[in-house]
Amino acid sequence: MATIGGVTDSQTYRSPLLDLPVATPANPDDPAATGIDAAGVAWHYGDPLGEQRAAAQGPVFIDRSQRGVLRVAGEEAAEFLNNLLSQKLDDAEPGFSAEALDMDSQGHVAHHAFVTRTADAFYLDLPAAQAESLRGYLERMIFWSKVTVEPTGLGVVTVLGGTGSIDDVPLPRVAVSRTVDWAGPARTDFLVERGELAGLAAALTGAGVQPAGLMTWTAARVAAMEPEHGADLDDKSIAHEVAHWIGRHGHAGAVHLHKGCYRGQETVSRVENIGRSPRLMVLLQLDGSAPELPVPGTDITAGPGGRRVGQLGTVVHHFEDGPVALGLVKRSALTGGQLQAGEAAAVVDPDSLPVDEGEHAGRAAIDRLREARRG
Repeated sequence: MATIGGVTDSQTYRSPLLDLPVATPANPDDPAATGIDAAGVAWHYGDPLGEQRAAAQGPVFIDRSQRGVLRVAGEEAAEFLNNLLSQKLDDAEPGFSAEALDMDSQGHVAHHAFVTRTADAFYLDLPAAQAESLRGYLERMIFWSKVTVEPTGLGVVTVLGGTGSIDDVPLPRVAVSRTVDWAGPARTDFLVERGELAGLAAALTGAGVQPAGLMTWTAARVAAMEPEHGADLDDKSIAHEVAHWIGRHGHAGAVHLHKGCYRGQETVSRVENIGRSPRLMVLLQLDGSAPELPVPGTDITAGPGGRRVGQLGTVVHHFEDGPVALGLVKRSALTGGQLQAGEAAAVVDPDSLPVDEGEHAGRAAIDRLREARRG
């Protein structure tokens, strides 16, 4: 297994679970694999749509061990991460888990990670291609903080569909276990040493939990509107474009609206209190009769003149809904009927539009001031 600066090289990593029967890696020519973190793990195990169906009916496990995992430790680790990331972590207790963003000074999303606190450290996992740059940024920001930032040899295995059948099954050396609050099926992530992956797979299979490939995971996360940085975001993406990233009503999301300063907070505050993001991430239903499905990055257009109104993200065949995709689309085009993505017609799933984006207190105050001046 090759490493770059201690972080697994996503171009050469090969999971031991690719030795399972009929394990098939992603085809680089498959539109669904374009731009996503898929190298080195199984795309499916012989029945990609059947594996999706199995995930909807009961637990399956998915090898996501290609992801990069960083460990941040030290007596000032909580305050250190709280000052840099969008999630409130300074008072996080062991067992806390949520998403978090690293943004640039203009509020553009640079990194999107899942963060879990254990008794002695924080673990951040994110697409392999991003792990080294996040590690480099965190190390540059240490200065005199009593903090260490280290790569790990951990891999992520996700169980979809509930873990009741394995609650009493001894699992080998699980470093981190977390239940994830998301819009998809019941989900538990296990972080284990990559050398223990085969043992974990054997324990899960022995308990009746069958493997499903990364295509199943991709279909589930698209349906749950969970973006992946390399496929679904661009260098202009801001947090409010992904509505559920904003923590509200007991859902931690990726952005805590009531915490201390961090890079990019000014943009978050301005959009939250005064305006709305010019684009939104939505779920798109694609015309499956098109000669060729589009790939991530394809322009989304509207109207007879083909006006560009957005950008396509992950594309995947869903076992019930057919070809679906994520897309970043201008708000002005969200209620204008049919869109086009390459040769495929696209329709916005109305259930993917956010219902609550906050009350925009700053905008309300401005409106009251204007009304008072008129009076």
